[in-house]
Amino acid sequence: MEWLKRLNKAVNYMEENLTGEIELDKAAQIACCSSFHFQRMFSYIAETPLSEYIRRRKMTRAAFDLQSGEEKVIDLALKYGYVSPTAFNRAFQSVHGVAPSAARKQGVVLKAYPPICFQISIKGDEEMKYRIVKKDAFKIVGVKEHYEVNIDENFAQVPLFWQKTARSGVIPELCKLMRGDEPAGILGVSTCMNGKDFDYYIAVATDLEPTNGLESYHVPECTWAIFECIGAMPAAIQNLQKRIISEWLPTSGYEYADAPDIEAYEDGDQAAEDYRCEVWLPIVKK
Repeated sequence: MEWLKRLNKAVNYMEENLTGEIELDKAAQIACCSSFHFQRMFSYIAETPLSEYIRRRKMTRAAFDLQSGEEKVIDLALKYGYVSPTAFNRAFQSVHGVAPSAARKQGVVLKAYPPICFQISIKGDEEMKYRIVKKDAFKIVGVKEHYEVNIDENFAQVPLFWQKTARSGVIPELCKLMRGDEPAGILGVSTCMNGKDFDYYIAVATDLEPTNGLESYHVPECTWAIFECIGAMPAAIQNLQKRIISEWLPTSGYEYADAPDIEAYEDGDQAAEDYRCEVWLPIVKK
């Protein structure tokens, strides 16, 4: 599976550069996708944020170095890319639960995180309804917040943004701006940026100009895989997003395109088990 091979090559690149500079853009290039999408794919499949995986691997290697007794803590801090021994000490304790100075002692308990190797097993025990649609560029207008890429944190932050927006009374104003056919409803749009951060819009597709403090964004022409999601929010859509990346994408013949991810929400009770919405995944043929 070519997609899986490229992902593992990207992991190998990171492994070879644990004591140097790991360029996420280069890792993403090896995986043949944007840095933003590479981090999302990695986090969904590995079930841990990419930054945390790198920290664990560095601290695993650092523990081996400390137990060999050949290097000083200050030298290890520089070796693994930390600007100071204090920063290195915090990272080491966050992984091992003990200070680097204690790691040399006989009998101390440390943790080892081996290099990851992706061998995806497609479960296929639950259907995923989808359709492929090619769509011209279109404009969205709405409100946005800026986030750093951290999938676990984003899963908590984005629902809070929706709650805040609902309380603000902005959503009825957005509904008045709706134009066009698809994507219909209130949209959640994650824009691709530099791989470290992104803007998340709560918006509608429209040809009107933004007013009253609203902002606009132009979604590029793209082919989309559109998935039906049924269930209570936000758990249902978060679970579907993980399944799309870990189950559908690897065997689909497609890969991530350089365009935003879109969630399209219909009017209705989002806490209901039969609530329906859609996930729009930007794709390109391999």
